[in-house]
Amino acid sequence: MPVSRAVGLGLARPFARPARTVAMVVAVLFGVAAVTFATGLSSSLGEVIASKNHNAADLTVSSPGGSAGRPGAGKAVRQGQPTATDPANPTNPTTVTAVTAAIAAQPGTRAYYGSASTDAAVSGISGPVTVTAFDGDASWGGFTMVSGRWFSGAGEAVVPSTVLTATGAKVGDTVALTVRGKPVVVRIVGEVFDTGNDGRTVFTDAATLKAAAPDLNSTTQYVDLKPGTDTDAYVTTLDAELKPLGVTATSSKYSNGSDTVTILDSLTALLTLMLVCVAGLGVLGGVVLDTHERVHDLGIHKALGMTPRQTVTMVVTSVVLPGLAGGALGVPLGLAVHSAVIPAMGHAAGLRLPHSVIDVYDPQDLVLLGLAGVAVAVLGSLLPAGWAARIRTATALRAE
Repeated sequence: MPVSRAVGLGLARPFARPARTVAMVVAVLFGVAAVTFATGLSSSLGEVIASKNHNAADLTVSSPGGSAGRPGAGKAVRQGQPTATDPANPTNPTTVTAVTAAIAAQPGTRAYYGSASTDAAVSGISGPVTVTAFDGDASWGGFTMVSGRWFSGAGEAVVPSTVLTATGAKVGDTVALTVRGKPVVVRIVGEVFDTGNDGRTVFTDAATLKAAAPDLNSTTQYVDLKPGTDTDAYVTTLDAELKPLGVTATSSKYSNGSDTVTILDSLTALLTLMLVCVAGLGVLGGVVLDTHERVHDLGIHKALGMTPRQTVTMVVTSVVLPGLAGGALGVPLGLAVHSAVIPAMGHAAGLRLPHSVIDVYDPQDLVLLGLAGVAVAVLGSLLPAGWAARIRTATALRAE
């Protein structure tokens, strides 16, 4: 018997038992939906970590008294602390200028910006809010916008959704800050995804705070390197120049929350594996019943020359169409669950999520996820296919 004949018999089989075929399709559907959702959840959690850590810079240069963490994570300068001209202030302009000059002089430097933070009062929010002022273009620093745009000059600011909710403002409105007892009015031009300081943060240009905090100087510099630059060699050379100033450079990335994501990914993977196994068992049960019903027909086919390999082919191909149907239906279901659950998770945390966190599926990924339905169906059919291939012809012919 030619192999094509065995394939044809297998592909035609689902139409002989429509109810059983539907049961197989449903089993595969939920398995593929679980895999689709789990894949999207893992990607979304990774995007959340990347978006909130702002890790686009290749290396961080911590000025004396600064912090080598996320942009704006340094200790806020508060009213009553030493001014820029006092010897007790570690961020005096001379040191900051020397640091930025050393960075600019390095041949591998593509771009850099500095940041400093101070406390402020914001109308509508109880307690202090951290205002992070950037010296230079920080738009490339890994700040993910939820809506609007990054600020482009003095008097503009971007804020997390927490600030918008607390103040009742929206993108385009103006908000009054009080910095060191002086009023500073900023126009909100964008909503940024940020969870630092419980989302009680305002990001703006350093020029915005010049009048209220003239002695506020950058405590940390963030550097982007030119393509092909040896990062280790760059850090070694820069450290040698900055050592007399007591400043160090590091290429270590700030990664807050990655342990939690690892735990969630592990739990999700375990639950998904269990659901896929259940789907496979659903296919297995259907194929076992179908094979036992067809055992006499199998004996006839074997008597006419069907080989064990052709028998396996016939049984396996009988689940291909249900697998394709289950995959085609399971992917949209998984997408729908992901689109509903991820924003709900953000809402529960009081956050609006950026588009990049929700739209994490590539077209080629969706095709592969759809084909996962065929894989689940085939895996579920292998055991009864092996039994059908091993059964003796005489035994099969005597079966009723």
